Amino acid sequence: MAGVALLALLGAATPASAHNTLVSSDPAEGAQLEEGPSRVTLTFDQTVQDAGVNQIAVTGPDGGQWIDGDVEVDSNVVSAPLRPLGPAGEYIIGFRILSADGHPVEKEIRFTLTKAGTGTPGSAAATEASPDDTAAPASDSSGGIPVWVWIIAAVVLLGVGVTVALRMGSSGEDKKS
Repeated sequence: MAGVALLALLGAATPASAHNTLVSSDPAEGAQLEEGPSRVTLTFDQTVQDAGVNQIAVTGPDGGQWIDGDVEVDSNVVSAPLRPLGPAGEYIIGFRILSADGHPVEKEIRFTLTKAGTGTPGSAAATEASPDDTAAPASDSSGGIPVWVWIIAAVVLLGVGVTVALRMGSSGEDKKS
């Protein structure tokens, strides 16, 4: 009886969804660019949740912020417009997105501007917060079965197993007498 219940529970279990994985970016990791791009575009392997919490920040070699507008989500593509870039050097794209399974995913991508541009960075107040400065969105929707369900199921199965064992043991004693 307990074995059948355990098999039923295991058969009903669904695998947990995996976090989104970055498939490509424009600019690409390690790119050497003579001219700055007008947008940052990130492509993922799964749809990104458009919950208004997705962020992209681009920090220049001078510490200036270069994002020039809101982050846009279109299925599995997340993008944001850039100001014309300024000083030559390494730029860091930091992003934090809400994965299809409800968990945040963050990463940094580095590229180099080989020739100085004419742009000036935006003010810190006008740009998005960097991914490290933002709290993770609260979400329990992992797509899998919550741990507490497994704990309750284990307690119930243990109780059923003990009850069956006690009844079988007591009925066996009655037959011997």
